[in-house]
Amino acid sequence: MMLRPLLLVFLLLMFVITSQFEWKQQLMVDVDSTSTISQKQQRFSKGVEIVKEKIILVQEKNIRRLNEVVRHLQQQLQQCRSSNDTRNGTVSL
Repeated sequence: MMLRPLLLVFLLLMFVITSQFEWKQQLMVDVDSTSTISQKQQRFSKGVEIVKEKIILVQEKNIRRLNEVVRHLQQQLQQCRSSNDTRNGTVSL
């Protein structure tokens, strides 16, 4: 007669233990998936930062080229003015 309640207690304990194991396992899966998502977000953010840096570098390079073109055009303009002043017989200071 004592065997039946003992069997029920044993089954109840087994149920509690296995359910806790499943909960812990599910929590571990949730934690792993959360960390995986955050790692992907970090990699994506790093990729975005790298692209932004490359864009900035290209823009700086283009600005340097434009500055060189402007200097060259200013020199040409100055030469044209000097040439024009010489042809007209006037020299401006």
